[in-house]
Amino acid sequence: MNLRDIKKDIQYVIGAFIDDCTLFLNMNPGKNADEITGLIDKAVDLYNDLRDKVVKSAGAENPKLCFTSIRKELLEKTDALYDELSESVKKGLGK
Repeated sequence: MNLRDIKKDIQYVIGAFIDDCTLFLNMNPGKNADEITGLIDKAVDLYNDLRDKVVKSAGAENPKLCFTSIRKELLEKTDALYDELSESVKKGLGK
């Protein structure tokens, strides 16, 4: 794994999450908009945090090991965001 790949992974995974949030907002106007917008803000914060970690790790003695842990963090935290999105969608649709 190299620097370019981890940056692309972060952009793709978080971008997909934001797209899913935006899709829900567009298809269900006014339903849980504040909650979904808050999730988008969390995703942007996660994106910025992970990109900062990648830049700092690029100069580390073993960047591949650092990139592996960053990728794991990306997947775990994005999964948690998807769980929150799922709960918000259920509430918004009354299920």
